[in-house]
Amino acid sequence: MENMKSLADQLREELGKPGAGNAKKGMKSKPARSVPAILQAIMDYDNSDHKSMVHARFNADQVALMARFKIATNIDTTKLVAFAVNYLFDQHPELKKAITQFMQNSNL
Repeated sequence: MENMKSLADQLREELGKPGAGNAKKGMKSKPARSVPAILQAIMDYDNSDHKSMVHARFNADQVALMARFKIATNIDTTKLVAFAVNYLFDQHPELKKAITQFMQNSNL
């Protein structure tokens, strides 16, 4: 009877032995995911001083995508849209020129 051990007792003995915690060393750990540059840029974008509001309309697919983006990244939708507009005007300065030209022509 003394030699009969429960499975729990056997596991406790195994875990108590030196080197028993090294059983997972053979398993490969998942590599840490690197954050894409655009996602990092959105995270770093500071819109805390933005006070003006704009009401914009989006189709249902875009709204659903932005909601999933917020859940996946914990980045607020307002921050995403503010970054996107800023990025659009930075990447396409011809838009700013067109606006400036229109404003100059309309003042005549």
